Amino acid sequence: MVVDELSDAEVDRLFQAFADATRRDILARALVSDYSVSGLAAHYAMSFAAVQKHVAVLERASLVTKEKRGREQIVRVHLDGLRRAQRLLEEYEVIWRQRVDRISDILAEEEGKSPS
Repeated sequence: MVVDELSDAEVDRLFQAFADATRRDILARALVSDYSVSGLAAHYAMSFAAVQKHVAVLERASLVTKEKRGREQIVRVHLDGLRRAQRLLEEYEVIWRQRVDRISDILAEEEGKSPS
C-alpha cells in the first residue's frame, strides 16, 4: 500500500504541493513540455522568485526535477513521483468507496427493519 510506503512527511509534502492552484498549473505545464523556471515565470503575474518557490515545493514533493542547462534550470515532471501521488489518491478512493458501501449496507438494513 502506497500510504504505508510514504512517510507522513512525504504525504504532507504531496498535499502541500497540490493545495495551490499555481503549483497545479506549473505541474500541468511541465507535463506538456519542459520549461525553464524563467519560462514558467512568464505565465504568472508574480515575481520570478515566487515561481521559483512554487517549483521548489513541487521538487520537495518529488513531483518535478530541475536540470541545469546553461544558465537556466529546466523543470520536468518526475513521473515516478507523480505515479506515487496517483497511487496514494487511488488508495484513498478505495477507502472512501468502502465506507460508502458500508453506509449503503447499513441504510439497506435499516430500510429492511422499518415497518412500511
